[in-house]
Amino acid sequence: MSNAPTPKMIFVNLPVRDLPASIAFYEAVGAVRNKDFADDSAQMLSFSESIHVMLLTHERFTGFTPRKIPDAHATAQVLLALSEASRAEVDATTERALAAGGTEPNPQQDHGFMYGRSFADLDGHIWEVTWMDVEAALAANKEAAA
Repeated sequence: MSNAPTPKMIFVNLPVRDLPASIAFYEAVGAVRNKDFADDSAQMLSFSESIHVMLLTHERFTGFTPRKIPDAHATAQVLLALSEASRAEVDATTERALAAGGTEPNPQQDHGFMYGRSFADLDGHIWEVTWMDVEAALAANKEAAA
């Protein structure tokens, strides 16, 4: 029997105006629906075994906090980041989001060792999709510090 610690997971809870449309959007981007955690007001989708998005109708979301839901098209409270294994995968994920009705709110960033693009979902939540060559990034940081 292994004593390895259980890996930490993240569950990003997002308020959405149109649950079926948002489910279709996230599936188009590459997330997989988890039918065990779903009802008429919520749907869990997974990007990996440790990265999950819980889409919640506004009514359901307000059951978790008394705070007002901001209009993510007009304000930004958080930027979500999702890593990819290559530049090509960054482009592919972003292009799927755009084809599914998302927008690209920021210009692409290319630092050689790090490449990223972003998309906003149907409700305006911004996702930064990035690839990084960790060894090259560490070498660049060492050069900058010297």
